[in-house]
Amino acid sequence: MTIWTSCATSSSRATVAPRDLVLVVDDSPGTLGLLTDAIEEAGLTVLVAVAGTAALSLVGKIIPDVVLMDAVMPGMDGFETCRRLKETPGVAHVPVIFMTGLSETEHIVRGFEAGGVDYLTKPIDPAELVARIRVHLANARLAHSARAALDATGRFLMAVDGNGHVLWATPQAARLLAGADRLDDRVGAWLAQRRQGLGPHSMVLDGNEPRIEVTFVGHTGPSEALLQLREVDRTPPEAVLHRELGITLREAEVLLWLARGKANKDIAEILALSPRTVNKHLEQVYHKLGVENRTSAATLAIRVLEHL
Repeated sequence: MTIWTSCATSSSRATVAPRDLVLVVDDSPGTLGLLTDAIEEAGLTVLVAVAGTAALSLVGKIIPDVVLMDAVMPGMDGFETCRRLKETPGVAHVPVIFMTGLSETEHIVRGFEAGGVDYLTKPIDPAELVARIRVHLANARLAHSARAALDATGRFLMAVDGNGHVLWATPQAARLLAGADRLDDRVGAWLAQRRQGLGPHSMVLDGNEPRIEVTFVGHTGPSEALLQLREVDRTPPEAVLHRELGITLREAEVLLWLARGKANKDIAEILALSPRTVNKHLEQVYHKLGVENRTSAATLAIRVLEHL
């Protein structure tokens, strides 16, 4: 998210300069005043939320470039607020820097486990804070550029932690996931099965529109799994073959069962046809597809169905 502001030049003409947006989440008026002054003096724009719930509501309207999060707040604390931000595909990529007077190792670990990228202990040094903000903004831009490049090539990719929480997603993947319900629970359970050597290589998120197939690509970190998404065509496979290969629907039905490894006699029984009729349909299929035998025809059908 970038805020554009006008500024004067020596020639008195208005130019436009980008300003990054920093969301500060803290319930202390004194801390908010100190941080706001320091951040605005650094040429950044500040948004303020005095509670975790207010921050979640705010990011539903405008997405910041970085979040400064107080860990200890009444009601929903900063750790839980960060977790919820990271569960939101459109916001999951935004770096969160924790600020707190808690300096014990267990609290620092909680901050990183919740999805934070940095941890500052109070009292905050304004110069150090601004320096860290700039570093994380630069890193976030590099990551965004890489994901945008993947998106431009039509890649539907996302990364999740071991519990299925979305860490980041390419824009196209985020749009595809917009209607997915209970994503974390289902993906987390599937990944847990895979860790035990029991889960399949891919899974389908049924009950969503669109229907989504999730495929495991690999690990990009000790607790980050890279997944590829694909919208599953609800059209029956024989109708797909009919549409994509330019054959009749009956020929497509015969070809489908051929691709599933059935012999001509079995296909005849399944479709209530005579073996002679099945042979005639296959002859037409070979001719229309420009192939010589059943193996080539079956291979072509499988490729068409795999690339839906």
